[in-house]
Amino acid sequence: MKSLVLEKYNEFTLRETEIPDIKPGWVLIKVEACGICGSDVHGMDGSTGRRQPPVIMGHEASGVIHETAPDVWGWMKGDRVTFDSTISCGQCFFCQREEVNLCENRRVLGVSCNEYRQNGAFAEFIAVPAHILYKIPENISFEQAAMVEAVSIAVHATSISSVKKNDTAVVIGCGMIGLLCIQALKAAGCARVIAVDQVDEKLEIAQELGADLTFRSTDPELIQQILNETESRGADITFEVVGIELTVNLAINCTRKGGTVTLIGNLTPEVRIPLQKVVTRQLKLQGSCASAGEYPLCLEMIASGTIKVDRMISKVAPLEEGNEWFQRLYNKEAGLMKVILKP
Repeated sequence: MKSLVLEKYNEFTLRETEIPDIKPGWVLIKVEACGICGSDVHGMDGSTGRRQPPVIMGHEASGVIHETAPDVWGWMKGDRVTFDSTISCGQCFFCQREEVNLCENRRVLGVSCNEYRQNGAFAEFIAVPAHILYKIPENISFEQAAMVEAVSIAVHATSISSVKKNDTAVVIGCGMIGLLCIQALKAAGCARVIAVDQVDEKLEIAQELGADLTFRSTDPELIQQILNETESRGADITFEVVGIELTVNLAINCTRKGGTVTLIGNLTPEVRIPLQKVVTRQLKLQGSCASAGEYPLCLEMIASGTIKVDRMISKVAPLEEGNEWFQRLYNKEAGLMKVILKP
């Protein structure tokens, strides 16, 4: 089969590889669309240690079932499907608690690290266990379905943040996940969402997709402006969707006493935080990892238009152009958000 392989750091090659075998309980999927995730772009240079060559990346995908193992029931050849980015074991303590994102034996598609190598979906075919499959509604395209993994990250973060009807939320970072968080918060009933970013174009899109107010992160009066909009208290909930020390501290500083700071971004492995401020203001500081069973809800939200994904798809390109588009994303080309590759 045709595959886009990270042969060495920062260099992809389109080459022929073996079609993966299907294990008991697994299915073989003909890939129709696969999105380039920010984690792939950040990992292609070796900085994260989770994309060690050679590896076929890609975990935001959709396609058609090509073959099923004999013991698989409920799925047929020709079914239009998407699938979780994480292969969970279904047996461990966390899986039994339906916290599949925390599975002790989790393997992420398209990841090659010290612990395991699991090829992904930048290829004509991919094999995955049937228990992570989800049927694509008829009115959703393959390209839209490839966005469901990103949507699920935003919806999961919202679900663990206990959004209340009259809440004001701040979203720091208006990349794709941040823009999806804005929509997920509004769908959850959040009264007001304030978007923060350093790029005017991203703030314009944030407003288009539901943000009630937008502020530049470089504004020296930013904290005061947020206090002015929240009766001098600060936001009830703040989503940090960048993952660097500056924005993590910004999230803490613009959240009210007793409020919640949900950390989604993780660009850097460690940051310093103002511990006394967190303690004395009784802030709830929590991480949000991937998703845990939200795919069906997310597919419904895309199908109904509650969450709009088309605005974030910058380009749909053939797999053969994969190396070029990875480089353009890596170089932070202006205006590029989600690029979807089609084998």
